Amino acid sequence: MAGTLFTDVRILDCTGAEPFLGEVLVEAARIAVVVREPQRLSREGVDVIDGRGATLMPGLVESHAHLSIDDAAELVQIGMIPAEETTLIAVRNARLYLDCGITSCISAASAKPRTDVVIRNAINKGEIPGPRLLAASPWLTVTGGLGDMRSLNMPHMSSMAIMLDGPEEFRRTTRELIREGVDIIKLVISGDTFVPHAPSHTTVMSEAEVAAAAEVVHAHGKRMSAHCRSADSVKLAVKHGVKVIYHANFADEEAIDLLEANKGWVFVSPNIGFTATASYAGEKWFTEAQVLEFGFREELAGAAKGLKELKKRGIRILGGGDYGFFVTPHGENARDLDHLIRYCDFTPMEALLTMTKHGGAAMDLPNELGQIQPGFLADLLLVASNPLVDPKVLLDRSNLLAVMKNGQFHRRPA
Repeated sequence: MAGTLFTDVRILDCTGAEPFLGEVLVEAARIAVVVREPQRLSREGVDVIDGRGATLMPGLVESHAHLSIDDAAELVQIGMIPAEETTLIAVRNARLYLDCGITSCISAASAKPRTDVVIRNAINKGEIPGPRLLAASPWLTVTGGLGDMRSLNMPHMSSMAIMLDGPEEFRRTTRELIREGVDIIKLVISGDTFVPHAPSHTTVMSEAEVAAAAEVVHAHGKRMSAHCRSADSVKLAVKHGVKVIYHANFADEEAIDLLEANKGWVFVSPNIGFTATASYAGEKWFTEAQVLEFGFREELAGAAKGLKELKKRGIRILGGGDYGFFVTPHGENARDLDHLIRYCDFTPMEALLTMTKHGGAAMDLPNELGQIQPGFLADLLLVASNPLVDPKVLLDRSNLLAVMKNGQFHRRPA
């Protein structure tokens, strides 16, 4: 066959335009032709897929992937799993993500230094099924920062973090990880809700440490992402060229101004799934007293307020994030679309663009990924109903009639 032709489909091209009826021809790994009704493309010599009115849309882009985590309840649980078993976990999750229509992932940290690298290489070679993947390092954190599970009486406890102190340690380890093949260095610049001695509004890395890692990353043409809940951590991240900033839920006016001034290259991935679920649907895991103690609802309200302002100023927001933990299990990544609509006043279209068009740009493929346009990579989903009416339809895999990556079916219509 010369290609694959999708006929009788509602095309949600994720350019921001409204869906339209038409046909799409895929040749090799790319979209060759897109036409609107009443135009028809030749059926000769192609594999014809009759969409029967279903929605054809781009594959989803997960902006904060943890493929090597197994729905963990505790960070120390991640550290205790040997590297071999960790690799098997990542292989299973890579396939699951494709099953769920996630065709690209920006990793937000690997559980072991080389796990993401090995999985990325195996996917690229066609040895295992999975989304295209930008491989990340483990968290690079400081003593007492998020991921440091040690204590003086238990000095060997670990999680998914590498603990470093001072610019030289960050410089050396960044060089080592780039040598091992990572695409992304992940920094933990701020504290977090679950670190009693370093809560979310604190900034735990020094500017000298951030600058040392950044110097190496930029010299090698790689990229950085960063855990940044506090306002000062957001400012440090932008100043030193961090491309994807995670959370940013305590960003102040100065931080938002800085993000706006650099919106041509920076992205914010808020990852509110854990907080939103814990706040209003977390009775399985948290008592009401714990919800109040941890301040989940306060944190969600602050994040929502900030996200509304970021959106208003044209800063690109990325969907998905922090799935692979007990409150946010793998496979429910698209639930963040509903969170953005419910809590942050996104329209369904704006929410979908966070995991399609903007995700493609964050993958460094703004003119090749995340939209249905001629010349773009043929990462496509055929969805039984319209995600613009209810994005939660993407959570039910039975609604995904077809999943295509690089022009090849991972799931072919029945």
